[in-house]
Amino acid sequence: MSAEKLNRMRKIISKLEDIKNTQESSIDKINHVITDLFQHPDPKLEKVMEDAHQRASDNVDMVREAINEYQERINALDKKVNPPAME
Repeated sequence: MSAEKLNRMRKIISKLEDIKNTQESSIDKINHVITDLFQHPDPKLEKVMEDAHQRASDNVDMVREAINEYQERINALDKKVNPPAME
């Protein structure tokens, strides 16, 4: 049972990593738009992009924190399921 739970948790952490990577990719694309707006200013669009950048950054921070906490739980369960060999 615990081994199955550990496998499910590892799949979830993989999905969380994918979410984080998607958000980071969104930040990169937003930065490209912001850079383009330096040459062709549009105050309304600049404001929207700044807000979107902040929200995406906040999402990355939240997901990163969740990943770290969840990874600690995975590590603890892994130690129970697969205790280190005695030498």
